[in-house]
Amino acid sequence: MSLSPMTLPLTGPQMELSDHIQTSQVENVRVTCPLMPPITGTLCVSSHHLLLSALPEGDEDHDGERLELWLLHRAVDSVEKSVQNIVRFRSKEIVEGSEGKTGSGSITLKCKDLRVIQLEIPSMEATLNIARSVQALSSLDSISLAYPFFFRPQRHRLGEGWPRDTTENFFLKIKAEALLHCSKSQAGSARHRCEKDEALLDAALLGQLPGFIIHTGPSNNAKQVTSEEEGAERQAGYWRVLHRPLERGRALQDSLVRLVSACYEPALEINRWLSKLQASRWMSHVKEALGAAGLTAECMERKGGCVLVQGKEGTDTTLLVTSLTQLILSPDCRTFDGFQDLIERDWLQAGHPFQLRCAHSGWSQSRAQHEAPLFLLFLDCCWQVARQFPFALEFSEKLLCILAEHAYSSEYGTFLCNNEKERCLYEVQDRTHSLWVFLNDNKKQLKLLNPMYEQNPLVIWPSVEPQSLQLWAGFFLQYLLPHEHTILARKRMVEIIKTSQEPLDNSQISQS
Repeated sequence: MSLSPMTLPLTGPQMELSDHIQTSQVENVRVTCPLMPPITGTLCVSSHHLLLSALPEGDEDHDGERLELWLLHRAVDSVEKSVQNIVRFRSKEIVEGSEGKTGSGSITLKCKDLRVIQLEIPSMEATLNIARSVQALSSLDSISLAYPFFFRPQRHRLGEGWPRDTTENFFLKIKAEALLHCSKSQAGSARHRCEKDEALLDAALLGQLPGFIIHTGPSNNAKQVTSEEEGAERQAGYWRVLHRPLERGRALQDSLVRLVSACYEPALEINRWLSKLQASRWMSHVKEALGAAGLTAECMERKGGCVLVQGKEGTDTTLLVTSLTQLILSPDCRTFDGFQDLIERDWLQAGHPFQLRCAHSGWSQSRAQHEAPLFLLFLDCCWQVARQFPFALEFSEKLLCILAEHAYSSEYGTFLCNNEKERCLYEVQDRTHSLWVFLNDNKKQLKLLNPMYEQNPLVIWPSVEPQSLQLWAGFFLQYLLPHEHTILARKRMVEIIKTSQEPLDNSQISQS
């Protein structure tokens, strides 16, 4: 397989993408990636990937086998460049045509999964061209040009795994809970009631008393919300309004940016690191999200009530709370398959706008209001639950990291678009592959399961006390800390569990 993207005929959308490629190939590029030795080789820019083919440095036993690094342009969150121009002189005159072709440069690619990749390029002109190309190809707005529409993995057929289940079957599974969510209601003050909303709320009670409305909007709207709900929703039946404000937009994105900055700032002493971690307020968001979910679960489980979780648009903090509530209450949602159903049902089909919310990760300085790491916050909360209840979840931390990565950039179409309407418009199910098929491959699934899992039919109640919550190092520090100890620990754990499950032979029984 040739690494040069220009050796293949380009047609249609690929020609449109190739217009952004100013330099397609550069030799002798040195690449430094986290947790691996530097490599030097040929760098190519294709329509969707940055490719590097190289021999390992200082390795005499490689037998001519080349290493390949593939990076999706869409996985790049930030591009930083630096150039050094060394102009050659001859008789105090600039050699004709030497401008830009002398010198060298470096490019720092900060990725959405928090990797930092350094490229050292022996040409100033190539440095500038590569940087401009990657910047343009990593920030395309067109959904139809996204890589999932071109990705064709072996052994998989288009349409396989779509749909995961019907909407009707998804909601039949949680019918008994009557856990509801919605956007801000149309009810006004006590003098301006909305009879249609009141009728819906009355019908939602289904004979369960009392009903609870948990409002997740900003705290500065609490008084307004309370007066509005008292004027209409309380009069609609036996509903009690509770206010649990959760950040959902710019504030949450800024919190992620501050957290990533703290994690990657070099040589911080411990007190300053802890101060920056606290100042980011990310752990406060984790606590507030888990607290709101715990309150919702308590209203349902201990008070036997029907709960309506309400937010501004009904597709952000409401989904965060309802999905975490189901993880707390439902043993089925803690299984490998059930957790995928939960994400499909409560995030994808419910209309969380992944294309907008996950446009950038923690490196970008974009100030767009529509960006917010709500799904990443959900996955962090799931990790906190898994850490507090190590036997309760069938899936491992690795699955959570993979889902975070694919939500921001993916070869698969599962997280494309902002809602089901857009996915139908772009024919995502017919033209792209499903991430769930990849995750449910037998070999892949074995690596994503929790070897300590034991089915627990009970409700699990996570603690939100400061000493109970920790930074999710497995994601936020995954490219800063070595993985060998965790790999060995998991391997040893699997061996111990496997041994303990093997039946004893007669000699072992007599010895015991």
